[in-house]
Amino acid sequence: MGEPGPRPVHLRFSEPTRPYGEDPTLDFLVKARGQWVSIETLVRTWDGDGLDTFLSSLAEDFRGWEGARSWRSLERDLTISAEHRPGGYVHLTWGIHDRPPSEEWHFETTTVHAAGEEMRNLAAEFQMFLTSTVG
Repeated sequence: MGEPGPRPVHLRFSEPTRPYGEDPTLDFLVKARGQWVSIETLVRTWDGDGLDTFLSSLAEDFRGWEGARSWRSLERDLTISAEHRPGGYVHLTWGIHDRPPSEEWHFETTTVHAAGEEMRNLAAEFQMFLTSTVG
């Protein structure tokens, strides 16, 4: 028998909250779960830090781009690197980082999305998520 293939890691974004009322600070939880990993961290943004706009721009450039495009949250607790690969797929590398000042660990996983419509749907889901705050 050969080596087992890579085990899936599931990313979950939840609990968008505005901890200071009308202030633009927007926090949410991001969790990564899989057979070999179980982490979660609080991500702090300034009104979402343009995450939905970043994902929308990737969808609009469905024909591709050179190199990697990147996004990061206000306190760098969540980062994304996006590459357009041959065959019309976008590889998103999600980085989840320990909160400052300790920054003792970081975790990365990559998701693959069809360019165009699938990326538009992802951007729309994040736009809904970032505007559905509780508390």
